[in-house]
Amino acid sequence: MKLPELKEMTDDELLTRKRDLRQESFHLRLQQQSGQLERPSQIRLARREVARIETILSQRRLAKTTS
Repeated sequence: MKLPELKEMTDDELLTRKRDLRQESFHLRLQQQSGQLERPSQIRLARREVARIETILSQRRLAKTTS
């Protein structure tokens, strides 16, 4: 997902997406260990999207506390 799309999502939607991505990352790592993963870059993409979501959530929390 692109950053603007993530910024439009609500906090609950972001938390749900983050949970889903973490589950996906877990399954991708299992596939990698068993040699079944065809595109190893999927792990990196999922990890980066989780980081984007965490950044957006922390920015929103910071904005709430300062205003």
